[in-house]
Amino acid sequence: MSDANSCLFYQSRTPRPFLDYGEGIYLFDETGKRYIDGSSGAMVSNIGHSNPRVLAKMKAQMDKATFGYRLHFRTHPSEDLAAKTVAMTPEGLDRVFFVSGGSEAVESAVKLARQYAVTQGQSSRHRVISRFPSYHGCTFGALDLTGYDPLREPFAAMLEGMPKVAAPATYLDRDDLSEEERGLKYAELLRERILEEGPENVLAFLMEPVGGASTGALVAPDSYYGRVREICDEFGVLLIYDEVMTGAGRTGKFLAAEHWGITPDIVALSKGFGAGYAPLGAIVASARLVEPVLDAGGFLHGFTYAGNPLACSAGLAVLEELEDQGLIGNAAKMGEVLMAGLRELMDRYPFIGDVRGKGLLTAFEFVSDRATLAPLPPSLDAHARLVELAYERGLIIYSRRTRGGTAGDHFLIAPPLIITEAQIGDIMAILRDALDAFAKEAGLPIAEAA
Repeated sequence: MSDANSCLFYQSRTPRPFLDYGEGIYLFDETGKRYIDGSSGAMVSNIGHSNPRVLAKMKAQMDKATFGYRLHFRTHPSEDLAAKTVAMTPEGLDRVFFVSGGSEAVESAVKLARQYAVTQGQSSRHRVISRFPSYHGCTFGALDLTGYDPLREPFAAMLEGMPKVAAPATYLDRDDLSEEERGLKYAELLRERILEEGPENVLAFLMEPVGGASTGALVAPDSYYGRVREICDEFGVLLIYDEVMTGAGRTGKFLAAEHWGITPDIVALSKGFGAGYAPLGAIVASARLVEPVLDAGGFLHGFTYAGNPLACSAGLAVLEELEDQGLIGNAAKMGEVLMAGLRELMDRYPFIGDVRGKGLLTAFEFVSDRATLAPLPPSLDAHARLVELAYERGLIIYSRRTRGGTAGDHFLIAPPLIITEAQIGDIMAILRDALDAFAKEAGLPIAEAA
């Protein structure tokens, strides 16, 4: 076995143990230690690990062909997956373009929006508004749309600097407004920014319907979503939903947009769309946008592995499993169980200041003071330390800095959609043990009565 640092460029100088195999919600390292995959990797493994039906369909495709370039051949897996995707998304989203991952999906969505604007004689439209905090990918275009300071700052001089509006973190607000009024207030920030940029210059608004790693499963008030759609329509601005994390059933609907009856103009998908079985993503858009682009000479964009038959066979099998096993409904049901468990943890640990999420995309956030929701001191490095304590105990969770990447600590709990109530109980037991250990190390209180 080679030296762990001899050939790969690891993010950490203390790499994790070697993975041996996965089964269901569990992963096993080469020593035989079992881990509950409490974050589905990076919110990817929606149907769990080593699903035999998916592997069988991938094997069948491998026996036929693993690659056929999209300009040379149509393939049944890509055609069938496109049809299945359209059937599972809201009416009006009826064209699919495949990619290999989330950053590619976001880039593709923005480039489609731009080419459409050009076909409409609106070449001045080039500004894409997104939110702060947010995460949309690590390629340069997607990074420019991301609102997360540690990831952006080293490359800021190389970015155009796309405009941002505040993400609707209403749980931090201290005002006399109702939640409905707060939602409308945050939506109006978009309208103000469009006017500031000049409506003729604004191409699109890009948003995560439920926040991902940058905001920790942030859900806006219901009033926010419809008002954002109205504002985009008012100014002819395209609405792009980044459903890379939320799509493919994670929130209890195939698209999170469905919770609010919203049909975006373009949707970006990845992560759970291929569910870790193959690199796969897609954008789904309206023919209203796509047909003018095709008529003008075609989509001036693409990737070598776009529509790869092996990846698409995996994606098709994943969507079939979501339907056949009722996993989207299970995400909604088990999400309620998971949220109840997190609220019980909040009762026990005064330094948990908020729990939030939808379906099986949930999070809790640490604070030093529940009255002000001020974060814990950065010196505690809480977002990293709790992850380590849980990992040592056989639970994988996902964390980030909450307040733009520089302060605050939140933890995503997003297990595979196959999870059972008993397995959620196992997650809660390990998490409680890890929180007890963290509280003892950090000198933080635990509620005696809990």
